[in-house]
Amino acid sequence: MDPYNPGSRAVQTRVGVRELADHVGRSIGPGIRPVAAAFLELQPMLVLGAADPEGRVWSSLATGDPGFVRATGPGTISVAGPLPAGDPLAGTFTGEAPVGTLALDPRTRRRMRLNGTARPSARGVVVTAEQVFSNCPKYLQKRELYEPDRQSRPGVARRGGPLTPDQERFVRAADTFFIATVAPDGVDAGHRGGNPGFLRVDTPTTLSWPDYPGNAMFLTLGNLEADGRAGLLFLDWSTGTTLQLTGTARTAFTPEGRTTRFEIQQSVETPGASPLRWSAPSCSPANPPLTEGA
Repeated sequence: MDPYNPGSRAVQTRVGVRELADHVGRSIGPGIRPVAAAFLELQPMLVLGAADPEGRVWSSLATGDPGFVRATGPGTISVAGPLPAGDPLAGTFTGEAPVGTLALDPRTRRRMRLNGTARPSARGVVVTAEQVFSNCPKYLQKRELYEPDRQSRPGVARRGGPLTPDQERFVRAADTFFIATVAPDGVDAGHRGGNPGFLRVDTPTTLSWPDYPGNAMFLTLGNLEADGRAGLLFLDWSTGTTLQLTGTARTAFTPEGRTTRFEIQQSVETPGASPLRWSAPSCSPANPPLTEGA
């Protein structure tokens, strides 16, 4: 069975990496290996991507003590606890729903993706895996984890549209963000990273970023070929504040490279949404230098 959907195949062919993608695609499967299960149980956070009841796509952050995410079988994981109050996906997993998940550990610069179908459980959410695979550490910034802030509560989620000046500064300073995309065969949660400034704020409703060379899978860009809906998640690693954006994205292919442009439809900012506190980053040596005007 082909691990890629037609959108990913179209981009792979266009870029000329079909053979490499075939090789890398052999690592994609529905099973959760013991090393993957052990990795999950060490993680204090998990990124979830899904569409809300109105069809808007969001990327959300779930957190908990290590073990709150764990494999419950060779093809299922359990995620304990609800999303923060006010999170746009808080009411999504009341029945079966396609979901993409990403476990990323800044301490070790390791990450794995697990995409499948979520359903509610007594513990929180159970995800039946359809695609499980690891990615290389490219463009992952290394951070150390401090003692979590267990005393403070998340602030009230503030919903809006165009970015405020403070939010623009937040986005411009980002070295990491997460992106959820959808396709007829499911949802994917991915990561984008680079030196601060790699993400551009073109207008209060438009962002753009370069698509750096990766693993040749083109899952994100492939999904966007068929369905432009996307959700971005930004995290203030020192305070736990999150900024979630939903909208549409498209990618321009030119001889100079690929650039993805994102149009914001709605935003949700939640002060202190995460209790986790992280150090300043040690940027990945793979990060390309910023181009002039970035």
